[in-house]
Amino acid sequence: MLACIALGIPGVRAALVPPPVPSAAADALRAHYSALAERLARSAFGRPIVLDSHDGDGAVRGDVHAVVPYPFAQVEAALQAASSWCAVFMLPYNTKRCEVEASGGRERLSMYLGRKKDTPIAQAYRIDFRYAVAARTPDFLKLELNAADGPLGTRDYAIVFEATPLGDGRTFLHLSYAYSYGMVSRLAMGAYLSTVGASKIGFTVDGREPDGKPRYVGGMRGVIERNTMRYFLAIDAFLDAQAAPPAERLDKRLIDWYVASERYPLQLHELERGEYLAMKRREVAQGEACCRSGISPG
Repeated sequence: MLACIALGIPGVRAALVPPPVPSAAADALRAHYSALAERLARSAFGRPIVLDSHDGDGAVRGDVHAVVPYPFAQVEAALQAASSWCAVFMLPYNTKRCEVEASGGRERLSMYLGRKKDTPIAQAYRIDFRYAVAARTPDFLKLELNAADGPLGTRDYAIVFEATPLGDGRTFLHLSYAYSYGMVSRLAMGAYLSTVGASKIGFTVDGREPDGKPRYVGGMRGVIERNTMRYFLAIDAFLDAQAAPPAERLDKRLIDWYVASERYPLQLHELERGEYLAMKRREVAQGEACCRSGISPG
C-alpha cells in the first residue's frame, strides 16, 4: 500500500502520566546530554545545538544533539510514523518526492533527490529506506532508516533518531546521518566540489584565515554537516507546526524551515524564499496527485 506524505497529522497534546522508570537507553542518552552540557550552553548556533562530523575509511557521518522545547510525548507521537518522516524530508530543497509503502508488516520510505530546483522526478535519484521503530519506552524513542544503496555509488545509508525527556517540557534529541562511498562516488563528489560546490562549507571551524576570520571545513565533511543540519531543522519545523491547524501546517513547516536555514546563509542558502516556497508547494501537490492516481515514478 502506497501512502502519500502526511500533510494533516493531528495535533498532539502531552499526556499527564506518572514519571517513568528510566530505561538504560534513556540513561545513556541523558548521560550524553550531561557530557555535552557546556557545548550546548555556548553553542555558536544561538540555541542548544551541537554538530559533529567525521570523514574517514570511506564513510562520512554527521551527528546533531539538541535540546528542543517540545514535550517528549509530543515528539514521540508526532515522529514515530514513517509518513511523518516523509513530511520532514520534503522540507530540504533537494528532496523532490517522498513515499511510504507498507508490505508484510514492514515499511519502506522512498526519497527522490535532485540538486536543481527544476529536477524532473523521472531524473531524480531514488533511495529506498527500510523504516523501523528500533526502541520505544515511556522515556526513550529510537527510529532507524537504512538503505543499502544511494546515488553515484554511495551505500550503507543510516539515519538514526533518538529522543528522551529532560523535564520542563523539553526533549533531548540525537540525529545521526551516515553513508559510505567508493571510488565512483569519490570521483563524482570530487568533480562537484571542484566546480559548483567549490564554495560550499560546513559549520565546524578548523582554523583561521590570515585576516582572523574562521576557516570552516569543506569537502565531504562540509557536505555531511550541511545535510545533517538541514534534516535537523526539518525535524524542528515539523514539530513546531504540530500546534497549527491541520490546513496550515504545510505552509508553516515550509516557512519555518526556510527561515531557520537562512540563519546560516554561508552554509545553507540555495534559493530565494519565493522560489523555495513555490517549488515545494508544487512538488507536494505533484506527489499527492501521484499517490491518488496510484502511479509510482519508480
